[in-house]
Amino acid sequence: MTHWLPMVAAVAAALLAAVVLWPLRQQGRRSFVLGVVALGVAGACLYLLVGNPRAAQVQPAPSVATLRDGVEALQQALQRDPQRADGWALLGRSQAELGNAAAAADAFSRAAALAPDEPGVLVEAAQARAQADPGKQFDDTALAWLQRAHTLSPDAERASWLLGIALRQRGRNAEAADLWSTLLPRLEPGAAQALQAQIAIAREAAGQPSDTPAAAPPLLQVRVHLPASLKTGDWPASTQVFVLARAVGGPPMPVAARKLPLASFPATVGLGDGDSPMPTAPLSAHREVEVLARISRSGSANRSEDDLQTAPVKVSLPHDGVVELRFP
Repeated sequence: MTHWLPMVAAVAAALLAAVVLWPLRQQGRRSFVLGVVALGVAGACLYLLVGNPRAAQVQPAPSVATLRDGVEALQQALQRDPQRADGWALLGRSQAELGNAAAAADAFSRAAALAPDEPGVLVEAAQARAQADPGKQFDDTALAWLQRAHTLSPDAERASWLLGIALRQRGRNAEAADLWSTLLPRLEPGAAQALQAQIAIAREAAGQPSDTPAAAPPLLQVRVHLPASLKTGDWPASTQVFVLARAVGGPPMPVAARKLPLASFPATVGLGDGDSPMPTAPLSAHREVEVLARISRSGSANRSEDDLQTAPVKVSLPHDGVVELRFP
């Protein structure tokens, strides 16, 4: 079925050889013919060595084992030619697909070092680095990559969204709000409404006035139960409770988030598209999320050792009923 592919390669090589070796015909017909035949055979052999005669056939979706074999082969190829930024980026995506967050981050770091002027690579590298971080935080290196990507491509929406999240993680809420505001004219109405809600939250955190848009209907009802031993009087007034929903197997940032003072709990909290920080990936766009709550003593979105956090609960959307969260 596939024997004709090496034959095509042989014929193509022979034709190319005929053009290249045409001057030899004047030195002797035998040399010319031998040269053409030799290169034709070499073309067929080269195809059989490095080509894939079955590439034209429809192939099934690769299994995890196949992907792992591909990762191993790619790693070996990069050992021979480590200066391929595209190869390191492909390795990073493959490792991420296999769930190897740390390996993906390392591979993307190599890609970013080799392609410092490629915004897409820098954004992927920053996201992979945050995914590998235990607290899902964008560190200084990831922040620098996002800033570089935004400078190189100011209209790149993904770079702007992630950069805004990184800025908010550092308490630079006004900068994040200003950055996200530049995206609004380019978004669909539904996505713009979700982003406006996040801009309002950021401006409120920065102490700036904001016109908060009408909240979208909640898609999840979450009941947060405080530990029986917890006494609110022992916690500072700055303490906040974050109720979060994250995409299962997705990027590190939440797809919906609410922040409320500790004194208002226990309580039932609604999460909807208006609570989504990613305007093009609102809560309703996800089929499965994990829901959790965190008590932050400092009131910051950045997780610290003194914080208390519930175990995440996986939920399929749409979801009926109330998701129950309890602290250990």
